[in-house]
Amino acid sequence: MKEKQQNKFERRIGCLQSIFYICFLALIAYLFLLQVCDIRNCKKKAKSQRTSKMYVLRGEIVDRYGFKLAADKTTFILYAHPNYYDRTPAQLAEILAPYVKIPEAKLTKLLSQTNKKIITVKKDLDRKTIREIKKKGLRELSYEVKNKRVYPQGTLASHVLGFYNPNADTAGGVEYKAKDYLEYVDKTITYEKTPSGDIIYNISVNPADVSAPVKGKTLTLTIDSAVQHVCEKYLLKAIQKFKAPRAAAIVLDPKTGEILALAVAPNYNPNEYNKYTMQEMKNWAITDVYPPGSTFKIITVASGFMNKKINKNSKINDTGKMKIGWWNVVNYDYKSKGAPGIIDLVYLFEHSSNIGSIKISQMMSDREFYDSLKLFNFGEKTGIDLPGESAGLLPPPHQWDVATHGAMGYGYGASTTAIQMASAVSAIANGGVWITPHVIKYSPEEAEHKIVKRRILEEQDAKDITELLVKSMENGRSCAKMDDFYIAAKTGTSRKPNSNGMGYSNKLYTSMIGYFPATDPRVVLYVIVDSPSGEGIWGSTVASPVFKEISVELVRILNLNPDKNTKK
Repeated sequence: MKEKQQNKFERRIGCLQSIFYICFLALIAYLFLLQVCDIRNCKKKAKSQRTSKMYVLRGEIVDRYGFKLAADKTTFILYAHPNYYDRTPAQLAEILAPYVKIPEAKLTKLLSQTNKKIITVKKDLDRKTIREIKKKGLRELSYEVKNKRVYPQGTLASHVLGFYNPNADTAGGVEYKAKDYLEYVDKTITYEKTPSGDIIYNISVNPADVSAPVKGKTLTLTIDSAVQHVCEKYLLKAIQKFKAPRAAAIVLDPKTGEILALAVAPNYNPNEYNKYTMQEMKNWAITDVYPPGSTFKIITVASGFMNKKINKNSKINDTGKMKIGWWNVVNYDYKSKGAPGIIDLVYLFEHSSNIGSIKISQMMSDREFYDSLKLFNFGEKTGIDLPGESAGLLPPPHQWDVATHGAMGYGYGASTTAIQMASAVSAIANGGVWITPHVIKYSPEEAEHKIVKRRILEEQDAKDITELLVKSMENGRSCAKMDDFYIAAKTGTSRKPNSNGMGYSNKLYTSMIGYFPATDPRVVLYVIVDSPSGEGIWGSTVASPVFKEISVELVRILNLNPDKNTKK
């Protein structure tokens, strides 16, 4: 019995041994086939493991004159690996200290952390320093290439440029909008490298391709840095003077739609974007909506022209006050001056008549007025080449009641963005042609696809409205008037809606919009200050002085020719 069991056990052992030998021989055969017969495929796999794509730097962003606003900077992080130390921490520190600019004692302490697998020695080292360290042949060290986006002008045009985080590949502003362009390269460069990161030069490697980093395309903006700086300077001055939380200014070329400046105050430093909240980095000139107030009267009058309800010689009976639906409306000066009676359109603009504007709006049907506002692009995005633009709020005509229609006439029925107002008035300055506002400088071929141009107002009507605005400025006492230039402009003051959307607060938006030289408009300027504090807060007392300060600088920077004949 025991002998039987012994034989059975030996047979099982023999069977297992046979299986083991067969598997071993099969493995040997597989390795032979793989490494000898299929050597090409092995080489291909090994090569793919050594192959890397050339790192692509983002292209630079420059203003319209080539002034650098953003660029990529290559930096390096130096690491130490205690497991591979051939020298003591003190010896390593003595070698590295002159290059990393760290005192030897401090560096020795840092490198003595042998309980760590990797020690970060120094960040933001330049290429030259890394090259010198590599010459020392220290196997204890390695380095990592890092890309850093830098903004050499600091806070200038920060809300236009946005920011770029290469680690998370996130961005804002034009950095986000133009990502594909900034990172575009004509060809993909690949190369092989050693485990230590050195490039393996062979017959297929072009030294010129790998000796310098690959860079994306340079993006040119329409922004004029000098104009942008002036706008930011006077906006900051205004918010400090009036203790306002924020302000914005837009400077447009009405003939092209190019934005020479889009300033938001307070601004931020995109080099340190992680220190700011998204609210602080938001470009509210294109994202936030608000009731435009009396600046919208320009659009109401233009709509009356478009629908042939009025012309430049029209007269209106201004009763000083009236009731529209459930809302009692009065002129701002009704208590002091009463009802002005029959007025012309120059008077309407000069004295910012609410009643006159309401009566013009009432000459049009709901549909007529709505369609005119849509032509000015209200209730629609302008298409500006920046992310986050709002379409504003323009209710459809079937939702209008008498009060909504009347309020629309003097700037309360609709909510707009600053860029919508600037581009709408720019259409009048441009002889009745609306153009897509933009901050990227396009070639003529690109502009055909990117920029929309459409006539919305007859050229003569645009000239007549300009004439009315100029006369109202010349007749009035506006501090924005200039000795050598005719300005077509209008101020605005509107109450700020409550944050819950119900009713209005006691805070105000103050603004002024206009263009000059009025006989041949070169620039449209829109200034808005949100919630200024103090006594006598109006568009004429807050926004108008800022408008004047910026205008004076624009005349100098753009070398504008005077269009007013004055006696010296």
